[in-house]
Amino acid sequence: MTHQERIRLIQPGVSSPEGLWADLGSGSGAFTLALAELLRPPAEIFSIEEEAFRLKEQQQSFHKHFPDFKVHFIQQDFTKGLQLPPLDGILMANALHYISEKENLVQTIRSHLKNTGCFILVEYHTREVNPWVPYPISFAEWKKLARICGFKEIRLLGKHPSRFQHEIYAACSWI
Repeated sequence: MTHQERIRLIQPGVSSPEGLWADLGSGSGAFTLALAELLRPPAEIFSIEEEAFRLKEQQQSFHKHFPDFKVHFIQQDFTKGLQLPPLDGILMANALHYISEKENLVQTIRSHLKNTGCFILVEYHTREVNPWVPYPISFAEWKKLARICGFKEIRLLGKHPSRFQHEIYAACSWI
């Protein structure tokens, strides 16, 4: 997936170019960079990734492409005790499928959002389990879980073919 394709996939969920956002399980920052393309200062991003070398890759990319953008690079497991201000949006791309017990985590994620905040989820649209996607969550399953966790509006933003798991989807959920 190209940078422009990632931007197009999440763009309908980013309603304002300002605010505070977090990218949970941000990896090497591919979707973090896409999010930055859609935001403008004074917006800020909290990029949370457990692996230090991935955060270093992100820092290098941001320094090159967005030297003036305020990004907080936080090395931490996003499933454990995040200390974040109230957020306008949260992005989680290709990370929820590593979590077996999703409900408590999604409720915790929701608690970090402002009343008008949105949660953009990017996941493989599959139910097939494999070593790389041990706990898949299809869009239909996401809608059920999001409602259980208190999200009122859940919308499919788009889909994109994937060479790994047929296709990925992006969904946005609002409180």
